[in-house]
Amino acid sequence: MSNALATIIQNSDIVELGLDDDTKAVAGGSINATKRISIEGRVFRKIVAGKEQSVNTQNEMPIIFVKMAHDASRTFYASSYKKGIKVAPTCWSSDSKTPDADVTNPPASSCAECPNSVKGSGQGGQGTACRLSWRTAVVLPGDPGGDVYQLVLPATSAFGKEENGRWPFRPYIQMLANNNVSAGRVVTKMEFDINSPVPRLLFSPMAAVPGDIRDAITRQSKSPAAENAIKLTVYKPEASAEQPEQPESVPEPSMRQTKMPTAEKAEDVSEIVKKWSKK
Repeated sequence: MSNALATIIQNSDIVELGLDDDTKAVAGGSINATKRISIEGRVFRKIVAGKEQSVNTQNEMPIIFVKMAHDASRTFYASSYKKGIKVAPTCWSSDSKTPDADVTNPPASSCAECPNSVKGSGQGGQGTACRLSWRTAVVLPGDPGGDVYQLVLPATSAFGKEENGRWPFRPYIQMLANNNVSAGRVVTKMEFDINSPVPRLLFSPMAAVPGDIRDAITRQSKSPAAENAIKLTVYKPEASAEQPEQPESVPEPSMRQTKMPTAEKAEDVSEIVKKWSKK
């Protein structure tokens, strides 16, 4: 992005208006404006248009959920994962129930009946060959009206049980709902499970979202960036080379039961956000 365009965007609402049909048509398949937070390597990485922009090496980070897919999704790759190489999935499902309509040759008519979704079908007999994940859209508490980031949670971060006041994603949202609290009304701490052999996130509430930024959170929840963040998009061979590459491979081992250490007192939100440093 040019410096001039960055200044224009910062001082106007043109991004919120989205792309018109002419711009989409001329740009073709080269559009890749999604910003996301990656957890590869057990650190939080800011990825823009497929390139790493900055990194937060702290074990925890505050976020606010602005939108969430209503269901987990599934993707199955017949070939093994190779970092940086785009590979088309064999099958995928936006709701983890049935293959999407544009899957040409699904292994089964439903995910429940598919041999690739059976526990133990994954590499080395661990997890499932067809990967579950949950797509969410988040903002940073220090910049609620700024960038919306896609946060894709692997099954190990999405499902499981409470561990010392911390929850995987789905149980965390259920806990909030049981207390009549919407996810977008709290600042959430996401932190790495230090006892997990793979990058695994756990969530816990930090504070109520201040009243003066709630309107911004509502606007962000309706933005094109939030809508795009929760959609399952897959690379197709006939599409442009700028399509999303194969997702990061996160194994799904059987988790051992380990007593978790008591988490230290969370830092002030503003101090944690400052640690999102430029590389």
